[in-house]
Amino acid sequence: MAETHAGPIAVTGNEAVAEAMRQINPDVVCAYPITPQTEVVQLYAQMVADGAVDTEFVTVESEHSAMSAAIGAAAGGARTMTATSSQGFALMWELLYVAASYRLPIVMTTVNRALSGPINIHCDHSDTMGGRDSGWLQIYGENHQQAYDNCLQSVRIAEHMDVRTPVMHMYDGYVISGAIGPLVILQDEKVRDFIGPFKAINPMLDVEHPVTVGPFDGLHGWYFEHKVAQNRAMDRSFKVIQDVADEFAEITGRHYGLLEPYRLDDAEIAIVVIGSTAGTTRMVVDKLRARGVKAGMVRVRVFRPFPHEAYAKALEHVKVVGVMDRADSFGAQGGPLFLEIRAALYDSDPRPQVLPFVYGLGGRDIFPDNIEQAFAVLEETARSGKRATSERRYLNLRKD
Repeated sequence: MAETHAGPIAVTGNEAVAEAMRQINPDVVCAYPITPQTEVVQLYAQMVADGAVDTEFVTVESEHSAMSAAIGAAAGGARTMTATSSQGFALMWELLYVAASYRLPIVMTTVNRALSGPINIHCDHSDTMGGRDSGWLQIYGENHQQAYDNCLQSVRIAEHMDVRTPVMHMYDGYVISGAIGPLVILQDEKVRDFIGPFKAINPMLDVEHPVTVGPFDGLHGWYFEHKVAQNRAMDRSFKVIQDVADEFAEITGRHYGLLEPYRLDDAEIAIVVIGSTAGTTRMVVDKLRARGVKAGMVRVRVFRPFPHEAYAKALEHVKVVGVMDRADSFGAQGGPLFLEIRAALYDSDPRPQVLPFVYGLGGRDIFPDNIEQAFAVLEETARSGKRATSERRYLNLRKD
């Protein structure tokens, strides 16, 4: 394993990502501050001012402008990054689709925060879950180390010739972004070797080879074919994501997959969860195992493209699966993750029961007891052998 800096350092999640960006040293960063992402670009702007990087930092008047500028920079042939949260993410909405349809390898850090209203600045996943069909790849991290590692890997994934699609990587606001945790940093030269030089594809600024970016693609154009091409790139990205993770493991010893199973091999009940709550869930699984309960867990890493075949295989033997969403889908049968997991398991024979749980909206605390309550529902359902209702169960909801 390659040498890293001696031992872990204590940083916030935002500091971890700013450090990753320093090592990547992109050509252009276009960003606007928004809580709880602000520290990422504030720290990076200071690095630019101090001459620690040679990035062109573009200050803009809104997140809509930030993504507009990022699109222009990437289309011009620059390695481009940005960052946002919540309402800023929502303000980028129309441009997210443009960046993806132009196949621009922009990397965006998104620090998860609830969408208003009512006004709320705390963590849930309603922002990025709202953009799950925008054409961006989505990778979720659990802790400070994963925020750093996912940032580095996202660059390689986005720029791979089989993908050439923008990537957003996420971690929980405040819980990770502002809290202090351990981080092991790679040496700068190792990061440079891993990332490699940027190779622009059909850049607008190559005047010897003029291209058109953003043409009208109407009724008799190729719009349909372009959308299919995007989806095929998504399909190809499964292999690229895993290949990049395997290469990253060779230099760090830290292994990543499309998903992360935990004590799942003989599990009869299991919970699927995203983000920092995976750590608490892992502790609950260990507690239940000590009592003889065959409990397991899967942590979501890649949400787009959704690795449905991997989930079907990982969970095929489990009797009852609980899915914990930190976002809700209004008017649907459950949260976004629940809908994906249920669809992934539909063709399984026998088919596990899949039950929806919603938690942590607007930053509401989630305690081990709440997760134990979810496991108790799964355990009782498995014991009874009967089909339970798929009505949402809200964890740590105040009583009327």
